[in-house]
Amino acid sequence: MNTYRKNAISVGVLFIIGTVAGMISLGVFTDPILGAPSYLASVSANEAKVILGAFLELVMGIALVGMALAVYPVLKKFSAPMAIGYFGARLVEFVVYIIGVVSLLTLVTLSQEFAGAGDPSAAYFQVTGKLLLAARDWGGHAVLDVAVFPLGALILNYVLYRARLTPRWLSAWGLVGAVLYWTAGLLVMFELIAPLETLHIALQAPLGVQEMVMAGWLIVKGFNPSAIAALSARQS
Repeated sequence: MNTYRKNAISVGVLFIIGTVAGMISLGVFTDPILGAPSYLASVSANEAKVILGAFLELVMGIALVGMALAVYPVLKKFSAPMAIGYFGARLVEFVVYIIGVVSLLTLVTLSQEFAGAGDPSAAYFQVTGKLLLAARDWGGHAVLDVAVFPLGALILNYVLYRARLTPRWLSAWGLVGAVLYWTAGLLVMFELIAPLETLHIALQAPLGVQEMVMAGWLIVKGFNPSAIAALSARQS
């Protein structure tokens, strides 16, 4: 039981670290700079911020993979395929984050060339920059928001709900939030809404809040001991 208490604390702490790192990276260091009309000039003028944003994005990816590893032994007690599926989803997320980090660092190099070029309007810079941003946006909106992230949330909260490892109201909240998050991703992918507009944020917010509530619950309360005992008895 003490082992799973440590697992619960690790999951909660890593959840918070990953979420906070990601929010700071996007909200403070990268999106405001990349969203500027002349983004290459903006990146060139804010290289340190972009690099720090890339580092925080990497921290987020590492934290979320660590969280999946920490929760794996608990999920495995209910269903090994579910546990593997959840870890796989987080691993795909990490790959997407790596692509995003590489895109950011490549943009920094491109912006340096852009700033030192005699003809900064050259098509090479504009086309290359747009390709890098497109790869980052595609990974974030098409892969993460539509496919991978909601799927991982559904798997995690389904197991927590069925096994009663956390309060059912909390895991049910996560299931509903995952569906809303998936809906937001689809609406952005089909260009029915813009990223980070009011409706987009409103659809994504329930899952984000639920994850932080669940992280706090796991740190303070841990997994339900009677549920752990029931799962262990079922395996024996």
